[in-house]
Amino acid sequence: MITIDALRKYIFSFPEVEEAPHFEKISFRVKKKIFVTYSHSNHTITLKLSLDEQDVFSSGKGNAIFPVPNAWGKQGWTVVDLSIVHKDLFHDAIITAYCTVAPKK
Repeated sequence: MITIDALRKYIFSFPEVEEAPHFEKISFRVKKKIFVTYSHSNHTITLKLSLDEQDVFSSGKGNAIFPVPNAWGKQGWTVVDLSIVHKDLFHDAIITAYCTVAPKK
């Protein structure tokens, strides 16, 4: 299980990341663009991925990663269940979301 403290520690290892409230969630941003939100109530994160990346991450075994089940999911927003996701898969998904949103420099 990935804790909120482990999530923060990993996310803040990337350059220029800021934390800010986002409705009832916590958002993590780079250059004011959200790449991850955290939901306390569900102990999940939502990541911004490309549709191809979303397809790759959500095609594995289990149900730890899946598209948001609405129009947001069709824009690449993807849910990760922190209570069951494997740590390596979690790390790969966060890196991918960061690189999707971060400036190319």
